[in-house]
Amino acid sequence: MSAAPSPSRRPAADPPRPTPPADATPGALIRWTVDVVNSHDAEALRQVYGPSVYARFPTRTVRGPDALVAWWREVFTALPDLTLTIQGMAENDEGEVFLHWRLTGHHTGGDWEGIAPSGATIDLDGMDHFTVTDGQVASNFVVFDQMQFARQIGLMPADGSRLDVGLKWAYNAVQRRKS
Repeated sequence: MSAAPSPSRRPAADPPRPTPPADATPGALIRWTVDVVNSHDAEALRQVYGPSVYARFPTRTVRGPDALVAWWREVFTALPDLTLTIQGMAENDEGEVFLHWRLTGHHTGGDWEGIAPSGATIDLDGMDHFTVTDGQVASNFVVFDQMQFARQIGLMPADGSRLDVGLKWAYNAVQRRKS
């Protein structure tokens, strides 16, 4: 005679997916998205993306909810401990939200924008300009210092290092020969 499975052995149900606040201001909606980013739930973000949403990142433009959710999955894989902190935020009556943020984490997961995991600590600051229409994100323009990122992961030499000084010297020598 077999015993019924104990309650502790039953598979746990997935926790309910967070839902955006009803009738939220554009700023409150963006705060919610930051909370969801910090929970690493890319699929939950789909709820706030309009059907024609596009996001312009420093390396590429991503169009549509499916592509944007896939982009976030790639980021969460690349930076498994990613944390996004709001440094400042402003919104206007036209549905525009300006967000100053700080992103921290470690590049220990998968590739990020075609760059293999470096194991490096990432500490970036940047800004987003969101446009919210009818309670959904219609567009986002993202800016961050790519040289800062490249130096942190070791793609570029540290500022002032011997290699940095040598690269600048070689570049300047080539430019001077052109003139």
